[in-house]
Amino acid sequence: MDIAFETHATSFDNEAGRASGWQDVDLSPAGVAQATQLGARYAGVELAAVYTSDLRRALRTAALAFGGEPAPIADPRLRECDYGAMTGEPTAAIDAEREARIDAPFPGGESYAGVVARVRSWLAEASARAPGGLVLVIGHRATWYALEHLLDGRSLREVIVQPWRWQPGWRYRHRGAGPGEPDSRRQPRP
Repeated sequence: MDIAFETHATSFDNEAGRASGWQDVDLSPAGVAQATQLGARYAGVELAAVYTSDLRRALRTAALAFGGEPAPIADPRLRECDYGAMTGEPTAAIDAEREARIDAPFPGGESYAGVVARVRSWLAEASARAPGGLVLVIGHRATWYALEHLLDGRSLREVIVQPWRWQPGWRYRHRGAGPGEPDSRRQPRP
């Protein structure tokens, strides 16, 4: 199964420098424009399925990009990390905690290892449903961390501590390898 991963478009919290976590925030006007551009990037690309986090910013990104065709499949396992008591804090405060939260959960929230477990579960189910074709996933930075770890074989620590840099999509190939083995290599963008 080939996977294209895209982050949700810019939200009001992104613009304010706040970490939303599981807080359900909407897209900003800039995010609305970005979601439209996302749709244009995939114009003419045949998608086997579109999966999205069930949080509003990801769902709205999918709706604006594709207008419901194909209908997005919302899945809470593709959510951002749950920052618990730190939800809504400045992004810099979350960035300072990331490495310490690989295995230890955020206070009242979850760890990045917990995010990986969620995404691993989604990946097994999605690959059984759509073993062929290109699957688009619209998620969050933590979703990307998990995919880089699971599908590109990078250590979770390495992925989390590197500076985040947005780009217009990442590609992966899922081959269904055994636990603990990378089951893909990142594919070049078209």
